[in-house]
Amino acid sequence: MTPREPRPARRPERGPQRRPRAVDRQARAIRLGPRSLAALALVSAVGVAGFGWPFLAPPTSTLNAHAQDAPWLFAGLLVLLVAVVAATISESGLGPKAVAMLGVLAATGAALRPIGAGTAGLEPMFFLMVLSGRVLGPGFGFVLGSITMFASALLTGGVGPWLPFQMLAMGWFTMTAGLLPGPDRLRGRTEVVMLAVYGFVAAFAYGTVMNMSGWPFMSALASNISFDPDASVPANLARFLAYCLATSLGWDLGRALLTLVLTLTLGVPVLKALRRATRRAAFEAPVTFDDATDVKHPT
Repeated sequence: MTPREPRPARRPERGPQRRPRAVDRQARAIRLGPRSLAALALVSAVGVAGFGWPFLAPPTSTLNAHAQDAPWLFAGLLVLLVAVVAATISESGLGPKAVAMLGVLAATGAALRPIGAGTAGLEPMFFLMVLSGRVLGPGFGFVLGSITMFASALLTGGVGPWLPFQMLAMGWFTMTAGLLPGPDRLRGRTEVVMLAVYGFVAAFAYGTVMNMSGWPFMSALASNISFDPDASVPANLARFLAYCLATSLGWDLGRALLTLVLTLTLGVPVLKALRRATRRAAFEAPVTFDDATDVKHPT
């Protein structure tokens, strides 16, 4: 008998090797270019002047002499806002899929705004703006916030000299959500908590900023807390804080709490739905056309 040859030792079976997953770069429906950034900076500068002129103009300024005309003067912001939107869209090459996404989200936000708006400031549109700006980026966020506020004003009949201020404030609100850290890496509950905290603070800030746009023109209604053109900046600041506490604290708190609760409860599924729609839309993928020369025509 010949000795058997030893069998080769079996190599241990290995499970499927997982390659390190690359972090997907979030697509952006609108990329802010140089012209868009310049227009946005101009609008923001005029907006800061429009909101904060009572604290920026000295008591001897001629602007204080025309305090009742100021809302109409700063209503020219609407023209600049339209220019920002036009510059952003023309420079980014906004495609039909991005236009459709913009229209759907703006219509949804405009429809959500009247729900509960007459009760303690319960405006559910704010949480949708936060999540949309987070997923689709600051450029899309600014355009979405401005257009949503304009559409909701048409829907509710809220067109007036305050509308440009609302459009700008909502554009800032939604754009800043797209500037929060970790858009490509941060996921899960941590991201939702971050967005909820931002939504709470920003919803309060939105109400405070909008108070600044109307507070200087309430002198005939409440003399003790109204804007005084002859008073110093610290005195007017104290009056403004008293005005906010007396008139809008409950309204702003209701808006902020509702945004916080909706973001914590609905944030995860809404973020997933928005990111899934963004991936399928493939905003940044180049459009190609097949060569049709090989197509046979029936004889």
